[in-house]
Amino acid sequence: MKNLFSIAILFTVFLANAQDKKELLKPQIVEVSCGECQFGMKEKSCDLAVRIDGKSYFVDGTKIDEHGDAHAKDGFCETIRKAEVTGTIVNDRFKAVTFKLLPAKK
Repeated sequence: MKNLFSIAILFTVFLANAQDKKELLKPQIVEVSCGECQFGMKEKSCDLAVRIDGKSYFVDGTKIDEHGDAHAKDGFCETIRKAEVTGTIVNDRFKAVTFKLLPAKK
């Protein structure tokens, strides 16, 4: 009985981890912007976020200021842009492997 209970716990942990992680290994075009200013996410400062399948995630692996002035006319705090990304979603955060900002529409 004790072994069956242990196996059930391990299986539950495995399923929970599998649901928290989503891999995007092939390049995908996503919306990218300031999570707070444009996507309405809760944080204490302006932070880079991506929107994938309608859900927003803060980004690890690159920062908002690495892609120009966030408060410029075409900056992340002022508009939503597109980027080609690969990475993994872990614990509701996007872990970027690649991040290529696409040109802003004129």
